[in-house]
Amino acid sequence: MKGRIRCLALSAAAICALPAHAAAAFPERPVRLIVPFVPGGGTDSLARIINKKLSDVLGQQVVIDNRAGAQGNVGTALGAKARADGYTVTLVIHGTLTINPHMYSDTGYDALKDFAAVSRGTTNWYVLVAHPSVPVKTLKDVVDLGKAKPGSVTFGTSASGPQLVGELLKMTTATGLVHVPYKGAGQAVIALLGGQTNLMISSPAAIVPHVKNGKARAIAFFAKERNEALPDVPTALEQGFADVSDVPEWYGFAVPAGTPAAAIKILNSAFTAALTDPESQKGIRVLGMTPSPSTPEEFAKQIRADYERWGKVVKAAGVKID
Repeated sequence: MKGRIRCLALSAAAICALPAHAAAAFPERPVRLIVPFVPGGGTDSLARIINKKLSDVLGQQVVIDNRAGAQGNVGTALGAKARADGYTVTLVIHGTLTINPHMYSDTGYDALKDFAAVSRGTTNWYVLVAHPSVPVKTLKDVVDLGKAKPGSVTFGTSASGPQLVGELLKMTTATGLVHVPYKGAGQAVIALLGGQTNLMISSPAAIVPHVKNGKARAIAFFAKERNEALPDVPTALEQGFADVSDVPEWYGFAVPAGTPAAAIKILNSAFTAALTDPESQKGIRVLGMTPSPSTPEEFAKQIRADYERWGKVVKAAGVKID
């Protein structure tokens, strides 16, 4: 019996000592991509645009899993708790990792400890739009209307990022706008188009098509430069609102902390290939987003820096959701 146990132990040791190329190649089965919002918004659009190229590069199907709730917290928490083997990737946004932790007493995850960065995906800037019936064409018009009718002018959002932009606008202009939260960008868009809300602050991806067909009116981009998807729409800076002139949003990809470095390297290469693919880039830019893949180290550094930056803004704005 002792001899048999010793043989088994020696066999196990020999297997562990096998060179890396003799181990099973990653990935061997489909990879799940958790999108923590409902279909129809910017995150879901990005995932579906790059999905085919991503699957081709990995040699395995990438399955999109929409898990919405609590401004992205539900799906993000699910991704944080997944097995750290590289087979579950979470689409993270600056709202879920750098704003929500300061707004919620318990998001269900630790943004800085529970994830390992894979790559940034895109950089975006929010846009303010209005229902055509609302008598506003400029950011000043919005502020004036909010002051003239405090508590009556509503703006919808589907995540903490655009909500915080609205709070910044309110705080820096002493404007009585009223925030209306929605579970997903699709729902927020429906409410705007139906006249249930007056305004919406959104990622361009969710609203650009409706602006182009005249169902919504774009007022301003909260950016320093105009957006190529809607080049005629002036920025907040152009309109004299410097305090809300540079509020970038990013989308990116992360895996549970502890995922093997080799798997992260393969995933990073795959996402980089998908994001730099000409067809993918065309689809992404049409939605008003800018492809901006990165190294895992660069993305991790940005997450930490933005976590500190937006924590200070949330505290100053006094925004809490519990």
